[in-house]
Amino acid sequence: MMADEGDASSAMQMPAVSQKVFEYEHFVNEVLRKDLQKVLENREGLFTQVAQYLQLKTVIEKIKDNVSDSDLKTQVDLGCNFYVQAKVPDASKIFVNVGFGFFVEFTHQEALTFIEEKVNQLNKTCDQLTKDSAKIKANIKLVYEALKELQHITDRKDAERTVVF
Repeated sequence: MMADEGDASSAMQMPAVSQKVFEYEHFVNEVLRKDLQKVLENREGLFTQVAQYLQLKTVIEKIKDNVSDSDLKTQVDLGCNFYVQAKVPDASKIFVNVGFGFFVEFTHQEALTFIEEKVNQLNKTCDQLTKDSAKIKANIKLVYEALKELQHITDRKDAERTVVF
């Protein structure tokens, strides 16, 4: 009679375990993975901004070194890699996008200073997003380990580690 009671309780626990497994899998797939994707997309966008600011810094340094009192002749991309000749009568100042659609007129040195500070700020944000992504990945791994425990699954690696000589 005792064996029947044990079988009945384990049979009742199986639906509860499979429900928990489903909930954990749903949490991983619908919450953690989406959060991870958002963090990685944000980080990638920031890396793109950093690359653009560094490219602008290089261009400003070249303009600063090569500009004399005469006009600056260059090519400007109008879009879709369609370039036209341009003549800049005064290249001593430059407009820089500082965010939210605002452009500020800077001297070359002011622009370089702004770019340096902006790149540092963006790099700090990228570092924080990298830490956030590592935390999310750790949470995913933790949930997977909990799923293994719920389902009584063991890895061969885990079994090999428990062997004591």
